[in-house]
Amino acid sequence: MTRMQHIGVILGLALVAAFTLLRASDPPLLRQLRDITFDEYQRITPRPFENTPVRVVDIDEASLREFGQWPWPRDRLALLVERLSDMGAASIAFDVLFAEADRLSPRSIMRDVGGVDPTLLSRLPDNDQIFAESLAGRPVVLGFGLSTDGSYKPPVKAGFAFTGESPFNAPPHMTAATPIRPQLQINASGIGHISLNPGTYSSAVRRVPLLLSDGEQLYPNLALEALRVAQGASTYIVAAAPDAADTLTSIKVGDFVVPVTSSGELWLYTSPDNAERYISAAKVLAADGPPPEVSAAIQGSIVFVGTSSAGLQDIRTTALGENVPGVSVHAQTVEQILSGHFLSRPDWADGMEILLIAVLGTCLVMVTTFVSPAVALAWGVIITALALAASWIAFSQWGLLFDPLAPIIAGSIIHFAATSFRILVIDRERREVRRAFGQYLSPSLLHRIEHNPDALRLGGDDRELTVMFVDVRGFTTLSERLQPADVVRFLNTLLDALSRHVVANEGTLDKFIGDSIMAFWNAPVDVANHPAKAVRAALAMRQTLASLNANDAFGFGPAYQVGIGIGIHTGLACVGNMGAESRFNYSAVGDAVNVSARIEGCCKEVGFDILVSETTAAALPDFALLDAGALGLKGKSTRTRLYAAIGDEEIGLSTTFALLETAHQALIEAMRTRSADSRKLLARTRQRAQPFTEAALPEFYRRLARRAEHFRDVPADKISQPATHQEHVT
Repeated sequence: MTRMQHIGVILGLALVAAFTLLRASDPPLLRQLRDITFDEYQRITPRPFENTPVRVVDIDEASLREFGQWPWPRDRLALLVERLSDMGAASIAFDVLFAEADRLSPRSIMRDVGGVDPTLLSRLPDNDQIFAESLAGRPVVLGFGLSTDGSYKPPVKAGFAFTGESPFNAPPHMTAATPIRPQLQINASGIGHISLNPGTYSSAVRRVPLLLSDGEQLYPNLALEALRVAQGASTYIVAAAPDAADTLTSIKVGDFVVPVTSSGELWLYTSPDNAERYISAAKVLAADGPPPEVSAAIQGSIVFVGTSSAGLQDIRTTALGENVPGVSVHAQTVEQILSGHFLSRPDWADGMEILLIAVLGTCLVMVTTFVSPAVALAWGVIITALALAASWIAFSQWGLLFDPLAPIIAGSIIHFAATSFRILVIDRERREVRRAFGQYLSPSLLHRIEHNPDALRLGGDDRELTVMFVDVRGFTTLSERLQPADVVRFLNTLLDALSRHVVANEGTLDKFIGDSIMAFWNAPVDVANHPAKAVRAALAMRQTLASLNANDAFGFGPAYQVGIGIGIHTGLACVGNMGAESRFNYSAVGDAVNVSARIEGCCKEVGFDILVSETTAAALPDFALLDAGALGLKGKSTRTRLYAAIGDEEIGLSTTFALLETAHQALIEAMRTRSADSRKLLARTRQRAQPFTEAALPEFYRRLARRAEHFRDVPADKISQPATHQEHVT
């Protein structure tokens, strides 16, 4: 282990320890992320709505239109209770607070008016009394809310039996409650709290507290009391952990055992809001009696009375992201208990997730440091996939809640930190090597060598390449005039500027041979349209050299202009690593390389700086190319037709070049046939070539005229027939 690796391991393990401690402390942000994960699980697979005997009598907008705004007179609520009871409701639970006297009662109204005879006042109806009498002997459960003022605590209508350690400090604490009218609480069969998320950070209802505690007494919630009253049970059996104080495990109510969190909360497994769950209060209170279908739905059901009216502000958000009436949450609590579809988070889940962070983080640090970040990433992705799969299977099959997100986030950050340290510190030497060799190899070749070590074996492949040779004109004479240091400085300036265009056009710089450059395209990786990219690189070199000469970048003065010749050919060559096992180069050999070098040599004879072979020209139908004639190349038994590269497609498709090309072809044909019009056509062609100032066309046509004079005495049938280059049309 190197010193840098040793430091990297220490820093990585310190980061692992920090994340492990952070997860152990379980800050609110992590709890929120965990809840969001479990919400997504429920959204993917919500609890199906089952036609359980649970209904909500809804004080909805239709009911308010029919009977007026809320609160209603309690004699109307008494009628509601009587009708629900007559229809056979198993229990009737009000998600409503009855903390004050009914101000709509005739007795209350006349008392407020004043001056009414007390005897007459006592004879007036009292809606609270009417409502209280309707509760007597009927399975009605009233609700209470939490309060921070006063000392009122409601009576508990059921007994509690306990197993295990004391449970009184486990549930959420209740200081005081909203009072219930004395007559009502005496006659009610059950009393339960209606608070859905006391003391939680989230507005969404994910867990329902089934119990509250003041430290001495437990208080059931509305849903639990409704279920107890419906069964006629008198006692709750609360199971606490046998070896841990203030830790609940389950609550038994009648025939049902409900698994709960350590604080007595039920993980709410939500089903989508469904219209079948609701019955409008207006239908129950209809003047001619409830419809038969309402009676059938109420019979034997646990009925919750509440409101869905937005104006009454009892709207809650569920894990499914739906906004539902608060009374619907109470109803879903009982539905879930009756269906037996529970969610639970084992007590050991936190410990397992903390351990997973420690183990996963440590392994990532070691693999990243000693093997490779890529292997560590692959290993981390596999572990992530397994964690997600295990968490999802546990939820979908057994209703178990395990958090995959905290270990995944911690592992990702640890991997990123360890990888960054390796790249920035441990792999510094490798970057130094890349920086050095990157000046000589194309990025594609570097990428291939880095990601495919087998590429460093000896051997080659036959591929179609476009090969380029670049040579400096008059270099021998120039080097005799300059000091060796000046020669090196000149070559560095020129070759650096020219070779950039090879790399920029996806070429591979093969080698620098004195004052020459060899480059090729389409290896080591495939390059689309490689002949075009090679010619574009050559045209860019022409422009760069013109700029260097104009700015006297070489320090030779304006009188001396540096020139180059470029030969380009497309053909088959063998490309690969060549040399000895201990020292080799990635290069290309073959006829295509030789032809390209010979074409570069013909630039002097033709008097033009960029020549391409006929095979290259065939792949460039829209480029501005002019027939330079068929020339004999050293080592070739037949002549090779060459083309002068004037410009790219933009120039090749222009009207100006079309005129030049037409005149040029006519000139070539006249020279071939030794027509008397050759001189006149030469003058016209030179005139049309004047707009192309970047190309050395005057010298090109002077050399062409000399070649025509040279062959004047040669029989016509001995002269190679020039190929006609494609006509260009604007």
